[in-house]
Amino acid sequence: MNSSMYTADRTTHLKIVVVGLTAALLIAVIGISARGLNLGTDIMAAQGPTVIKAGGAVAYTYTDTGSVTIR
Repeated sequence: MNSSMYTADRTTHLKIVVVGLTAALLIAVIGISARGLNLGTDIMAAQGPTVIKAGGAVAYTYTDTGSVTIR
């Protein structure tokens, strides 16, 4: 009868230990892999800096009909 931890036999305890160790190993492997992946900052650092320059001044004119004129 394996209804509680006190009355479980040896194979049930062994199964619980194996499942626990497998889960801990899986979590450790995922954590180590995620730490090594730098979320794309390695790719961004390998490229040169991007410079965005401002353009000329823009004036917006609104009319009564709701149209917009850009000059």
